[in-house]
Amino acid sequence: MAADTLLLELGAEELPPTALDALSDAFADGIEKGLREAEIAFDNVIAYATPRRLAVRVEGLADKQPDREVEKRGPALAAAFKDGAPTKAAEGFARSCGVSIDELIHLETDKGTWLGYREHQAGESVQDLLPALLRKTLGSLPVPKNMRWGSSRIEFSRPVHWLLALYGSDVIAAEALGLEASRTTYGHRFHAPDAIQLTHADDYLETLENAYVLADRTRRRERIREQVLAEAEVHDATAVIDEDLLVEVSGLVEWPVALTGTFDERFLKVPGECLISSMKANQKYFHLLDDDGALKPLFITISNIESQDPQQVISGNEKVIRPRLADAVFFYDTDRKQSLASRIPQLESVVFQQQLGTLADKVRRSTAIATYIAQKIGGDTGHAQRAVALAKCDLVTEMVLEFPELQGIMGRYYAEQDGEPAEVAQALEEQYLPRFAADDIPQSQAGRALALADRLDTLVGIFAIGQRPTGAKDPFALRRASIGALNILVKGELDLDLRELLSVAAEQHRELAKDGLVDDVLTYMLDRFRAWGQDEGISAEMYLAVRARPVTRPLDFARRLRAVKAFTQREEAAALAAANKRVSNILAKQEHDGSTRVDEALLQEDAERALYEAVTQSQTRVAPLFAEGHYQQALDALAELRAPVDRFFDEVMVMAEDSGVRQNRLALLASLQALFLEVADISLLPQ
Repeated sequence: MAADTLLLELGAEELPPTALDALSDAFADGIEKGLREAEIAFDNVIAYATPRRLAVRVEGLADKQPDREVEKRGPALAAAFKDGAPTKAAEGFARSCGVSIDELIHLETDKGTWLGYREHQAGESVQDLLPALLRKTLGSLPVPKNMRWGSSRIEFSRPVHWLLALYGSDVIAAEALGLEASRTTYGHRFHAPDAIQLTHADDYLETLENAYVLADRTRRRERIREQVLAEAEVHDATAVIDEDLLVEVSGLVEWPVALTGTFDERFLKVPGECLISSMKANQKYFHLLDDDGALKPLFITISNIESQDPQQVISGNEKVIRPRLADAVFFYDTDRKQSLASRIPQLESVVFQQQLGTLADKVRRSTAIATYIAQKIGGDTGHAQRAVALAKCDLVTEMVLEFPELQGIMGRYYAEQDGEPAEVAQALEEQYLPRFAADDIPQSQAGRALALADRLDTLVGIFAIGQRPTGAKDPFALRRASIGALNILVKGELDLDLRELLSVAAEQHRELAKDGLVDDVLTYMLDRFRAWGQDEGISAEMYLAVRARPVTRPLDFARRLRAVKAFTQREEAAALAAANKRVSNILAKQEHDGSTRVDEALLQEDAERALYEAVTQSQTRVAPLFAEGHYQQALDALAELRAPVDRFFDEVMVMAEDSGVRQNRLALLASLQALFLEVADISLLPQ
């Protein structure tokens, strides 16, 4: 069977840069899935994309499906013939197979003998299969928003202009999106605008590069990175390369050329974050920092053309950025004419959520929660209350209205200028931390109190109005709020009871709170430890082992998770987990009353006396470790129980005929189980 390279390319107007990767990957995945379903062998599938094209290259693609022996089963032999003559069932089956009854065979199975037919089916060629597969794949791409053009009824993300489909050097006779496939492609819109006739699919990358197009997404991205870093080095600066921005910029160009421009130093009186947001959001520029980490009056733009007069391109970009930065200066100067505190009344007219009221209502609720938290963690309650009062004020400033990503950041700047306490200003920025799982948590006590209070109020409030997340829908980002709160409590080593915190939050929603509200939110938040633990290599079984215990302090919960994880690395873990599982089953079947009081006088066997002594000694040894939360050390000590536990089950009959002896042995097992349950239910661990 022959094999060659398949190349498919769809040419279009400039595609949405933020959707380019998703479209490209979906195109490649659809072709790969279709080839697998058709059972056509291939070596590798590679996706390419530029603003003007989506392409897929399949290496080592077989020219056809493999031939197959197809077996059909008809009626049972007993029903196929009667008195030696074929029945209507047999005749109908033969007709469906297009053969005479004499050409049918007998199929022997474990359920009897059946009439059957076996035929050789030749595999279809790539030329025959690809047209339908191509149309199906293009029709199922995750296009953000379809459009029509001209008088056509065809829809796609952007108007399409060419379709290339080559298998080796042969054109595949395919049609899709109103285009007939050919061997024609196009290079750069300005540097190489003429049609290019591709001789062979393997010539694709080299041919396009000669036509000023880097079709490989990764290579184009790294070319931009290299150029940006090189430009920064020339100007003795450090380039800040935001990965999301890099991806977006690489989706805007086919032939990247980095150029450095300047802007007036007078703009630097504005906080650097404002200028950076303007440059990134509006112009897609990379910014530069000096050795002290301060913003330099420079920017790097990625041009899509290799100009013979690059200074003209630079000057054009400098002209464009000037009014953008002037707007930032205007917003900043306008905002500074009014203090943050003077904006507090404006929060009365900003709706947080229809049923939960305005931002002012949220501030009032969060103040009570933050005050409680600040008292618990030894923070300054006055600072916490002031931070809550000012927390949302920057949302009504001109700067944040223009650049929402600066919320909190501008609050800090404006608070500092207003002379607010340093901790209060710091808390205003920290309220949004952590933004993601690995992000930093607030460092100030006021920041921690504010960040927790804000999240807990949202969680309780949204649950109270019946809008808890369902499935993949989480419009209020409650999962992120929960994980953020857990991270603050755990990483900040705040030993607070989550049930108590939620009760305080629920008290602020008295008119909406229903029975079970606190328990519902508590369960939801503790369930997030499953996702939280994945980053630390904690398995679902480890999580469930701890979740089985009534633990409501997240810091304590995390310590138990880490202890259980360490315990599972010990060689005794599997055996003790199995023993605990056996104990749980025995106690459950016998409906044991839970008593752990053991009567030494009723201990008859050496093995049960040995286990009793080991358990008693362990109780004395680990009690102070449990009290101090040293769970890993406690489990390490309990690991020594493996030998007496194994011996007990080998030599002792738990279900003794004497009821007193039997109950005593059940109590001994219950006391053994209770030791491990001080940390987790290890019977749920792998055995």
